[in-house]
Amino acid sequence: MSHVLAFDQGTTSSRAILFDDKMRVVASAQREFRQHYPASGWVEHDPEDIWSTVLETGRETLAKAGIVPSGIAAIGITNQRETTLVWDRETGQPVHRAIVWQDRRTAEHCRQLKAQGHEALVRSRTGLLLDPYFSATKIAWVLDNIDAARSRAVAGQLLFGTVDTYLIWKLTNGRVHATDATNAARTMLYDIHRGSWDAEICALMGVPMSMLPRVHDSAAEFGVADARHFGAPIAIRGVAGDQQAATVGQACFTPGMMKSTYGTGCFALLNTGETAVSSSNRLLTTIAYQLGGKPTYALEGSIFVAGAVVQWLRDGLGIIADAAESQTLAEGADPGQDVVIVPAFTGLGAPYWNAECRGAVYGLSRNSGPAEFARAALESTGFQTRDLLEAMRADWSGAATGALRVDGGMSASDWAMQFLSDIIGAPVDRPTVLETTALGAAWLAGSQAGIFPDAAGFAENWSRERQFQPGMSERDRDARYTRWKRAVAATLTV
Repeated sequence: MSHVLAFDQGTTSSRAILFDDKMRVVASAQREFRQHYPASGWVEHDPEDIWSTVLETGRETLAKAGIVPSGIAAIGITNQRETTLVWDRETGQPVHRAIVWQDRRTAEHCRQLKAQGHEALVRSRTGLLLDPYFSATKIAWVLDNIDAARSRAVAGQLLFGTVDTYLIWKLTNGRVHATDATNAARTMLYDIHRGSWDAEICALMGVPMSMLPRVHDSAAEFGVADARHFGAPIAIRGVAGDQQAATVGQACFTPGMMKSTYGTGCFALLNTGETAVSSSNRLLTTIAYQLGGKPTYALEGSIFVAGAVVQWLRDGLGIIADAAESQTLAEGADPGQDVVIVPAFTGLGAPYWNAECRGAVYGLSRNSGPAEFARAALESTGFQTRDLLEAMRADWSGAATGALRVDGGMSASDWAMQFLSDIIGAPVDRPTVLETTALGAAWLAGSQAGIFPDAAGFAENWSRERQFQPGMSERDRDARYTRWKRAVAATLTV
């Protein structure tokens, strides 16, 4: 039993990756699944698509590797966070599609809670802002809008879970209803200081506590996947939300270390150690990971649109056929044009937290074309990352001043990473293993199983594929960032 099977269940696809006892990738498989947009600002997933793609990729990965299931020491799960599922305790049947983290349908509910003066309480206990991003108001929406859902929930007939919880439930055939501290910390119902569900906030949100899963450490015994799924029973031993798993996978175990993941969105986490730093700049205070019953905290900045802006170039504008073309186009953009895209397709995340504003393009001229759009799209991610860094440095004196560790699909773009280094004025380190989210989940599971090294040993094994050094002058850097800030200010006033 020397292998670990990691599931990375993301916003647009599910992946399974098999790691050997040296934490090397042996085999992998991936499946995309359909996105549902029933109304403006609404995003949903079919729970069956989530489950079937996880099951299919797991089976395909084992078949590719030629590894018998009995040789798997553990399963690790990492997942899109905040995405909300509600299902029947007895039948396992979801009462509604999964409401995705990007979904903004509960913006008015959040505004009402703010107007009633509840944000200070929520923030002090959960570390989060009152925003549709998080799970609590999504749960309330399901209970209030699906026939008989609230009465069934009050009667103890319905369960809630983020995607990890739903997968654990499905893998164990309904025997285990559980989550880990990192995912619980994203629901807006969990007291990150006391380490428990908060009864007062649950009552405020109208969420019966009987719906909530049991909370474990990130490396723990979460139950056993039934033999019918992969051919033999396999213990589930590691769980973390995707951004926390990437923090682990980047070996950011020391306070002051920071990573930024560029997927559909962009999420930067700064390890603050045992200290839960309260932000004055609208960042989130969250749990980076929890081991041995002890939480390690982080400041987090969340950008809603990163890789999704490249998808917009492809699917919305049709100016590229695949993501890789964005770099080629950007390289050929006219340097004399200053096109700026503010990709607020579903509002702006940190440090602005405005759910109502929408995307805008500034600086267009008659000669602006696909190349300028591609460059502005890639640059928007760098600008937003600097927004987060500026806020983190203002919040905490221990904030990272060294290299920023990056991962995720967009980190493969040399052009985008060089611009990122230029605009933040700091080195950017890209690791040898870009699948850091899955690696983090695998390490949690493998360390719990006793086949992987401890945190210190894991950190020693981390390796860098390339470092990008800033080459832009400070004057140009500040001028471009000032232009970005003006564009954001204009967007927020529309």
